[in-house]
Amino acid sequence: MKKLLFFSVALAAVFTGLAQTDTTNKSTTDTIKVGNFIIIKDKNTSKKSTDKDNSNHAINIIINKTNTPKKSNVQTNWWIFDLGFANYNDQTNYANLATNSYTPVINNSTPINQNSFNLNTGKSSNVNIWVFMQKMNLIKHVVNLKYGAGLEMYNFRYEKNISYRNNPEPFVFTDSIHFSKNKLYTSYLTVPLMLNFNATPNKKKGFNISAGVSAGYLLSSYNKQISSERGKQKYRGNLNLSPWRLAGIAELGLGPIRLYGSYSFNSLHDNKTQIEQYPYAVGIRFSNF
Repeated sequence: MKKLLFFSVALAAVFTGLAQTDTTNKSTTDTIKVGNFIIIKDKNTSKKSTDKDNSNHAINIIINKTNTPKKSNVQTNWWIFDLGFANYNDQTNYANLATNSYTPVINNSTPINQNSFNLNTGKSSNVNIWVFMQKMNLIKHVVNLKYGAGLEMYNFRYEKNISYRNNPEPFVFTDSIHFSKNKLYTSYLTVPLMLNFNATPNKKKGFNISAGVSAGYLLSSYNKQISSERGKQKYRGNLNLSPWRLAGIAELGLGPIRLYGSYSFNSLHDNKTQIEQYPYAVGIRFSNF
C-alpha cells in the first residue's frame, strides 16, 4: 500500500513538471500584411521573465514580391485634352500676289499685303481632343511608342478686315468694313505617332519626352465675322485651304505637368494660292502619361 501511494505521488510530480514547462515556454506569433510587406511579430516569454518590459519580442519584415503588379506592355489613356496658343510662320512672297486670282482687289480696296493676315496672338488658340492615346513598351518601359487619334482645332483671330469667300470660286480679299470679331477656324482628324523616352519608368509622374510626326485631314473650315453692318456671319467651305496637314510634334512631361508643341511642315493654304503660312502651337496637355 505504501509502495502504491509513493508511485502515485511520483507520477503526479512528473506531470506537474511537464505542465510547468509547457506554460513557461509558451509563445505567440502575430502576422500583419501591409501592401507588399508581411510583418511577423514573435513574442516568446520565458519563466524567468515575469516583467512585461523584459519580454523577448522578434519582428520580421518580409517583402512579398509575388504580389507586385507587373506593368502592362500596352497602356491606354482615354479622352486627352490640349489647350494652347496658335500662330503661323508666314513665308509668303506678297509681291507675287498681285497677279494671283485668289487675292483680288474688290471695290478699289487695299491689296493683300504682309500686314493683312496679322493675328491677335492672345486670342488665337489651339484646342485638341484626343479620343485615345496608347503607349507601347519597346525597351524596358524606357523607350516606348506612342500613338492615338483625335481632333485638332485652330482658331486664327485676325486683327485686320481680311475676308474669305467660297463662291463662285474660293478667294480672300481686304474687306471694306471693320469687324469686332474675325477668325478663321480649321479642324483636322489627326493621327499622331511619337517615340517616347521615359527616364523614370517606375514612377507614374516622372520625367519623359516624346517626339514624332502627325498626319491630319481637314474636316471643317469657316470664316466667322461679327460687325455692326452685317451682324454675325459664318462663311463655310474649303476656302482653298490645304486638305492635309503633316506636322512635327513633341511632348514634355515633368511630374504632373505636360507640355506639347507642333509645327506644320506644309502650308495652311493650298499651294496654288501662293500663300505660305506654316501653323504652330504650344500649350498644356491634360493626360495621365
